[in-house]
Amino acid sequence: MRPSPAVGPARPVSLRLALALAVVAQLSVNASAGFAVKAFELVGPAGMVLLRNGISAVILLALVRPRWRGLTPQAWGAASLYGFSMVVMNSFFYEGIDRVPVGPAVTIEMLGPLALSVLLVRRWRAWMWAVLALGGVLMLSGFDFAGINIQGTVYVLVAGTAWAGYIVNARLVGRVFAGADGLAIGMAVAALASLPRGVPDLVARPDGIGVLGWGALVAALGTLIPYGLEMISLRGMSAATFGVTTALAPGSAALFGWWIAGQPLNWWTGVGMALVTIAAAGAALDESPGTLAAG
Repeated sequence: MRPSPAVGPARPVSLRLALALAVVAQLSVNASAGFAVKAFELVGPAGMVLLRNGISAVILLALVRPRWRGLTPQAWGAASLYGFSMVVMNSFFYEGIDRVPVGPAVTIEMLGPLALSVLLVRRWRAWMWAVLALGGVLMLSGFDFAGINIQGTVYVLVAGTAWAGYIVNARLVGRVFAGADGLAIGMAVAALASLPRGVPDLVARPDGIGVLGWGALVAALGTLIPYGLEMISLRGMSAATFGVTTALAPGSAALFGWWIAGQPLNWWTGVGMALVTIAAAGAALDESPGTLAAG
C-alpha cells in the first residue's frame, strides 16, 4: 500500500523563524490559561479540556482533511502519543490552575521542560540551573509551606512532566508528517481521550452557547494557534533549544492571570518566576555551542 503523501520528511525551517513562532505560541497559550480560569465558573476543568480539544479537533479535521488511509504504524503511533500527551498535560494543568494562581502554576510546570533540558545537556552546569530553579520555586511559595495547595502543586508538576513528553512527541509528529495531518489526527485522539472525564463535567454544569463561546476562545488561543506554530518551530530547533522560548511563560502567564482573571501579584512571586525563567533559558542555551547558530 502506498503511504499517504502527508507522511514523509517535513521541510525544515530556519532557527530564527522557529524561535519567533515558538514565542508567539507561548504568549497565546498563556493568554488562554487566563480565560480558562474565568470559564471554570461555568464549566469545570475537565469540561474545559473536552471543549478545547473537541472544538479544536472539529475545526482542524474540517480544514486539514487528513489522509487516514495508508498511514504507517510509525505515523499512527506518533499521532496517538502526541494526542495522549496533550490530554494529560491539559487535564492536570487545568486542575492545577483551578487551585493555584496561573503565574506560579506555569512556573512550576516549567520544571518539566527544564528537567528535559538538563537530561539532554548532561553537563555539570545543568545542575546549577536546576538548583537555581529550585530556589525560584521556594521563592514562589514565599517560604510559607503551610499555605501551599499541595494538590494543585502536584497536578501542575504532573502537567510539567507531560509537557516535556509533549515537546518530544510534537517534534516527532512534525518530522513524520509533512503537513498538518499529524496535528489534526493527534487532536482527534485527544478529543476522544477527553470524553470520559469531560462529558460528566459538562452535563453537571450546562450553560449552552456561553460554554461553547468560552471553549472556542480557549481552543483558538490554547490549541489551534500555539500547537500549530510549535509543531512548525520544532522542525527548526532541538527539544532542548525549544526550552529557550519557555522563558517567557512565567512572566506572561502571571500578567495574563492578573489582567484577565484578576489574580494578585507580589514581589517574591516575581523574583521566583525570574529565577526559574533564567534557569530554563540557561539550561536550553547551554545545550551546545552550535545549536542556536544553525538554520
